[in-house]
Amino acid sequence: MPADYVDWLRREGRIVIVGASLAGLRAAETLRAEGFAGELTLIGDEPYEPYDRPPLSKSVLLGKASPHRTELPHRRQIDAKWRLGVAATGLDLTAKRVRLADGDEVEYDRLLIATGVRARPWPKEDEARLDGVCLLRTRDDAADLYRRLKAGPRRVFIIGAGFAGSEVASACREMGLPVTVAERAGAPLVGALGGVIGAVAADLQTENGVDLRTHVTVTSLEGDPVGRVRAVHLSDGSVVEADVVVVSLGSLRNTDWLTGSGLGAGPRGIACDAGCRAFDFRGIVTDHVFVAGDVARSPHALFGYQFLSLEHWGNAVAQAETAAHNMICHGAERRPHLWLPAFWSSMFGVNIKSVGVPPMGEQLMITQGSLAERRFVGVYGYQGRVIAAVTFDNTRWLEFYARQIERGAPFPVEYPTVDRRPEGRQPVDADFPDPSLPTHGPMVTLSGYSPADQQLLFHPARH
Repeated sequence: MPADYVDWLRREGRIVIVGASLAGLRAAETLRAEGFAGELTLIGDEPYEPYDRPPLSKSVLLGKASPHRTELPHRRQIDAKWRLGVAATGLDLTAKRVRLADGDEVEYDRLLIATGVRARPWPKEDEARLDGVCLLRTRDDAADLYRRLKAGPRRVFIIGAGFAGSEVASACREMGLPVTVAERAGAPLVGALGGVIGAVAADLQTENGVDLRTHVTVTSLEGDPVGRVRAVHLSDGSVVEADVVVVSLGSLRNTDWLTGSGLGAGPRGIACDAGCRAFDFRGIVTDHVFVAGDVARSPHALFGYQFLSLEHWGNAVAQAETAAHNMICHGAERRPHLWLPAFWSSMFGVNIKSVGVPPMGEQLMITQGSLAERRFVGVYGYQGRVIAAVTFDNTRWLEFYARQIERGAPFPVEYPTVDRRPEGRQPVDADFPDPSLPTHGPMVTLSGYSPADQQLLFHPARH
């Protein structure tokens, strides 16, 4: 790209950001902070300015925060045109135009796609429309679910025991509500953390009064004569009466609007290089289209250049900042997105944090604490190196293991510690489910391959 074009772009160019949430906002702020003086437009399908989503399944459901008071703070003025409440419906790469649902078109010189994900709906549309069947992704979803929980339902039924479903179950129990959770795998959180940790999560739920049903699927939702949900039918033949059903079956990446655009976009996200530049469907990198946040699939040097799709708050911020920087700088100044995956959750009084990519782990060692006490550090190994770590109420070791991941430290872990129990002396199978079988809610999707062993490691898209 000629240097004079980049200088012109910074002064007078038009940048459009599709996706007015966390990644979109932070990218806009970075563009202004790094000297972009041109026309900036943010397009969002919701009618609200960017807001924070993690509180929706935690403090909002408990009434400790209002769903309408979760706006993200602006770190600086961005002097942007906001097109809120109107979705992008198409992209013309040749003409450099984004088509909108209201029939308008917005022209750009450079485009950032940060459209994120949406909640996977219940697949049977007539049942999904029953009063009392809820999703939890947007602040409107959270406001609706909070209202229903506050009304004191006889029983809440949650379909899916990933992080979101488990957090909702925790909120229900804290409110004193009867709750049943159904999970097709053998325990909660197995898609994200494996069966060994999943067994701990299962005990945590049952000891807190959750009616946990595993190795089952929901076959149908039953409504009453006036269209309200009243019962859930399971694959083992059992029927559970419930007047609120929360569908927590993971997420769908918002790429449908790009069909036919020529970009390398699909159910697993939009493929991009380490500098956040989107690939077209031929695998050729584009110079004018960038990607950031939950919708992106990007290679990571620490993980064998595996393409990762990350639904993490911190990743959205870091990738947005990298993409924005690379959009308006000269080629030699571009930098790669190398954020170390990390996430946190809180449920049933336990603080869970993780770094790295646990689903890549073949084995697990408990290096500090004890599973039985639910205060521990678990370290995952892959091909003889540390690939991830998870903590339950034991965050002080997390930074140490993050550095071990970054330097490719050997696995099994050899560091003796004063609080290590006998159970941590030998690695065990991390017990992740067969990747060909869908589970609810992994936070990281492995969507490429590792050149280290030339074995495909696809996690199929969920339909």
